[in-house]
Amino acid sequence: MVRKSMTLREIRHEGLQALLDRLGPAGTFRFLQQYDLGRGDYTKERHRWLDRTTIDDIVEDVERRRAQP
Repeated sequence: MVRKSMTLREIRHEGLQALLDRLGPAGTFRFLQQYDLGRGDYTKERHRWLDRTTIDDIVEDVERRRAQP
């Protein structure tokens, strides 16, 4: 039942219930994960680990992963 005037709390509740009814708990969780903004500064963090990673490191990692069953 949707009323014309709902509080934000009621809208959140109805929205989550609609997601749960349609997608189930796992699907609802996966859907909501898409809207997590994350934390930190991805660009700075990316430079920290990329600047110290060599091509040889990448090749070793690929070879190691390929060797895993």
